[in-house]
Amino acid sequence: MAERAGGVRGAGPMRTVDVAGESGYSVQQVRDLERLGVIPPAARSANGYRSYTAFHVHALRAYRGLAAAAGPVEARRMLAGLRTGTLAGAAAAVGGVHVRLAREREEALRALAAVHAIRAEPGARGIDGDGDGAGAGDSDGDAMTITELAGALGVRTSALRFWEQEGLVLPERVTSLRARRYGPPAIAAARIVAALRSCGYGVPAVREVMGSLAGPGGLAEAERVLGLRLERITARTVALLHAGSDLAAVIAAAGDAAVGAS
Repeated sequence: MAERAGGVRGAGPMRTVDVAGESGYSVQQVRDLERLGVIPPAARSANGYRSYTAFHVHALRAYRGLAAAAGPVEARRMLAGLRTGTLAGAAAAVGGVHVRLAREREEALRALAAVHAIRAEPGARGIDGDGDGAGAGDSDGDAMTITELAGALGVRTSALRFWEQEGLVLPERVTSLRARRYGPPAIAAARIVAALRSCGYGVPAVREVMGSLAGPGGLAEAERVLGLRLERITARTVALLHAGSDLAAVIAAAGDAAVGAS
């Protein structure tokens, strides 16, 4: 395949050590990634030595960006598809990663906005890590039943029970029949969980944010955790952008192969 993107020095057959130097991987990692199918098998010379091309370098660089953006397992699956699929399918697959990252960023921004709004409310002081015990002595008139809270949040009562089971929102049990009662701190926590879930956060990610509420920073710590999540999404996006020219080379190879087979 003719070289479609810049950055690979030299032309013709390349040794394993050359590919390692160009891709940023070690010699052993190049061999391991070849074994895993990240790159196609190298040609073998008469004496058994591996012989690579510039395409192998592009594929390895593309894998680095994809692995950072979508995870190594997904990156391996995608690269195999990019090499064997159609040009349109390959372009759509890469575009899909960009779309997922944009959606994750939007979800994190909405969740952060929800925490900002809840933090500004007086009723949030009990979970804001100020240590003043606000909410501990609230009157029963400030509490809500599980049915009332579910209605206020627009969720099912089964969702609140599930959140309790997962340790995300813990109600106060104050009646002789142990009916659930939620004071202002628990109500504020439930609102955060509802906001995170509506933004697409899974239970592990919600637990990470809610766990930060128990620390000294309270809601400020939750904001920090969400801010770190945004930074990670940005880093993954930048890694994918850096891999752009190498991904283009891999996708172009799929197009060349399709034309050659027709």
